[in-house]
Amino acid sequence: MDRMAVLPDVHPNRTLVLLSIAHAVNHAQAVLLPLIFLAIIKEFGVTIQTIAFLAAFGSVASGMVQLGYAELTRRVSRVRILALGGMLFGGGFAAQALATTFPGFALPNVLSRIGTSPQHPVGNGLLAEQFPPARRGFAISAHIAGGNVGTVVVALIGAPVILAVGWRGASVAFGIPAILIAIAILLFVRERGTDRAAAVASGRTRDAFRRILGDRDLRWLFLTSVLGGGGRGLGVVNLFVLIYLTRVIGLDEATSGLMYGALIVFSVPMPLVAGWISDRIGRKPPIIGVYLGGALAFVVFILAGSSPVGLWIGIALMGLFTFAESPQLQALLADIAPPADRDTSYALYFTLAFGVGSLWTALYGVIIDSAGEATGVPLVFGLMAVTFVAAALATVPIRTEAADAIDRS
Repeated sequence: MDRMAVLPDVHPNRTLVLLSIAHAVNHAQAVLLPLIFLAIIKEFGVTIQTIAFLAAFGSVASGMVQLGYAELTRRVSRVRILALGGMLFGGGFAAQALATTFPGFALPNVLSRIGTSPQHPVGNGLLAEQFPPARRGFAISAHIAGGNVGTVVVALIGAPVILAVGWRGASVAFGIPAILIAIAILLFVRERGTDRAAAVASGRTRDAFRRILGDRDLRWLFLTSVLGGGGRGLGVVNLFVLIYLTRVIGLDEATSGLMYGALIVFSVPMPLVAGWISDRIGRKPPIIGVYLGGALAFVVFILAGSSPVGLWIGIALMGLFTFAESPQLQALLADIAPPADRDTSYALYFTLAFGVGSLWTALYGVIIDSAGEATGVPLVFGLMAVTFVAAALATVPIRTEAADAIDRS
């Protein structure tokens, strides 16, 4: 019997839709949590430092768990890992509502953060297996854009929901949908299992790590991701843009909020546009172009001073260029990593991306603390420009001949 005849019908578009919805709910937590933390400080009488430690611990725990998926995906299907992660995320987030003490809140909060950990490495691995290279860039970008939709929506409705039902009600209201979408993934998403079979046949997980670290192209890609993390849109740029507009330039709340909202809105369409382009002309040109465009955007933003026109131009350029690079790097990784090493490559990629991303933010905090906000924040944006130029240069040596030779018609 033909081996392909016994493979399950995976319905890749259905997989993409469900994973994108799950990603949107995942991002909703990240936007809602700061609002919940403000309520927690008041209700349980904890300090800002305590909340900061909880947030950092949750991020580190979620990031480090991702490395374990290199081994776990060899033993358990990606669909089950994603479904169980979603249930843990939704259940933990909803369980926060039962807390009567800060430790009682912190435990389910950290568990919910760990529940989000499969979304990127395992989800992208599943999409890479189901979509051919000619559609892979758009698929992974749509997955990322789906998460960014959650960012935009909750940025608009998060505060009103908490005002209407309290932080406990909001925890339940956003936790239950995560459980429901996890059940839908378990019921309706199928997996071929070809990557897992190839991984098991290729040897042990440590052998996969050895092959990955010995691959010069993957090493350059990991370095590119680490450098590009210094100016990534969500989690880095959006944080310091708001600080710059309000505390350095001194814009009024309405204007700074409008600019910040415009920047976040760009996070939805731009990964899709870049993914569509990369599927047609190859990954490297858009990635390099995005990095160089982003570097220019940071320079324009700072040189604008307090000029409203200049600031809007800077916001527009950052919106165009700082949200689109990461999905294309992830698609490029799927192109050049053999199926046997794909899950391990993603596990290492996202462990580095999350870990180093936190270090960039910490470094920028030290610079601002040492130089003062008026001097330090512009220096930070200058450093972001440098990291993006360095990331563009690190992209150049990556060899993509095999991937680019694939028929993209």
